[in-house]
Amino acid sequence: MNRFRILSLFFLLLGGQALAAPLAYVPNEKSGTVSVIDTGSGAVLRQIAAGKRPRGIAADPAGTRLFVTDAASNALLVIDTANGALLRTIALGKSPEGVSASADGRYVAVAVEESNSVTLIDARSGEVLADIQVRGKNPEHAVFSPDARWLLVSAEEAEQVDVIDVAARKQSGSIAVGLRPRGMGFSADGTRAYVACELANAVYVLDMPALKTLARIPAGRNANGIAVHPNGSRVYVSNGIDGSVMAIDTATNAVVATIAVGKRPWNMALTPDGARLYVANGRSNSVSVIDTTAAAKQADIAVGELPWGVVIR
Repeated sequence: MNRFRILSLFFLLLGGQALAAPLAYVPNEKSGTVSVIDTGSGAVLRQIAAGKRPRGIAADPAGTRLFVTDAASNALLVIDTANGALLRTIALGKSPEGVSASADGRYVAVAVEESNSVTLIDARSGEVLADIQVRGKNPEHAVFSPDARWLLVSAEEAEQVDVIDVAARKQSGSIAVGLRPRGMGFSADGTRAYVACELANAVYVLDMPALKTLARIPAGRNANGIAVHPNGSRVYVSNGIDGSVMAIDTATNAVVATIAVGKRPWNMALTPDGARLYVANGRSNSVSVIDTTAAAKQADIAVGELPWGVVIR
């Protein structure tokens, strides 16, 4: 093979790697698995064993490790995405739920329901750095701000979200919202946060520098999951009872589209380019794929039983 053909083959292979679609990982609480979806083809590539009741899921920035909470063993499972091997098990308090990984790769945070706390973990070593008490009862999600300065914590029995100062390892304040806050998401610059409040059927817009509520946006029944488009133009909220996802224009705080999905849509994730939204449908055992430009559902992908959420890397 001459040098030109070798170089051509090299660049062809390199281009193929660069164009490879990201993978979506879906924890299935009843099946005890994580479904791996190729977002390019829509195919389920494999199922990864993940304890007995996997719930929350996050990934490191490189996409080499998954962090999955197992409610049955009260532990955080660290899983190798390349081969599905369990790398580490980290003991937690009773009934862990949502998990978040900081964008800089330093930390993992887990909301632990029965201890009303958030466990902060060194993502690289697995060391538990702190167990931070919060005021809200039964915390479900703990989400890092883009700069990892703050953790925003939602609790099932609360009418506020709690704010943790990550460096100080303690709660520094709370922001009033509607009853039963659930899913949350930040704008790319961290100045805004969006909170779905299930029993208020609304999304609350938060001013993070001022730690106050800016707006309340009516949503569907049992508003739950939140996903923020990378360009900041849209926020998506899942509505559990309605079986729908709403798109909100962040410039006007108006709902601009409502898309039917499966039964009991829960947590969601966008592809890195924001072109598609993946929605875990807990009662349909499926993931709905939404074309965000057309604001239309493209497909439903069968996964395991009781899918809880999605992370994409």
